[in-house]
Amino acid sequence: MTSTVPALGTRTAEGSALQAVLLDMDGTLVDTEGFWWDIEIEVFAGLGHTLDDSWRHVVVGGPMTRSAGFLIEATGADITLAELTVLLNDGFEERIGRSLPLMPGAKRLLAELSEHEMPTALVSASHRRVIDRVLTALGAHHFALTVAGDEVPRTKPYPDPYLAAAAGLGADPHRCAVVEDTATGVAAAEAAGCQVVVVPSVAPIAPAPRRTVVPSLEQVDLAFLRGLMTHTH
Repeated sequence: MTSTVPALGTRTAEGSALQAVLLDMDGTLVDTEGFWWDIEIEVFAGLGHTLDDSWRHVVVGGPMTRSAGFLIEATGADITLAELTVLLNDGFEERIGRSLPLMPGAKRLLAELSEHEMPTALVSASHRRVIDRVLTALGAHHFALTVAGDEVPRTKPYPDPYLAAAAGLGADPHRCAVVEDTATGVAAAEAAGCQVVVVPSVAPIAPAPRRTVVPSLEQVDLAFLRGLMTHTH
């Protein structure tokens, strides 16, 4: 977990109760959810197995240990979890080395959060080696803190990553806005007590208390995130 935490003196600026913004990575800021599935298909094809497209919704957004473990069990492939993890991470790094498209609105939102000195963390189930590669495209300077899936005892859907991010920023989880794209990530953020904005990437997600669903990051700006706090108790 890497951290360069700024002072939080501006967190109540303009009367807002918003203390920090916590952002998911894959499928939220970078258009990579499809990359993972493509790589999983390629790796298992090399092992002599074809993945069922219905499994995509099972593995999306989750920690690699869970998704890789599920695919090994579902296919009966002769490979260990540790071996498969290396193959998937290697494949992903090679893929993003060729192209790493940002989601619409991501660059603008990050720039706005930085301009207003809003404490911001990147919270991902991806491993540190992958996050550090992606940060070169996103701009590491936009984040006071980054939390990787292999740096917490339990990753998403457990609340640990978001609780760690809030603590690292000195923020109350209930005064943090999370932006996520999958049910797994939403479950983690809600379990941590955060206010959640969902931009669904693969599967639809319904609105719920403390959860706002929007079609694109282009609908999300700092004023929108601050406005969410009026719905907290």
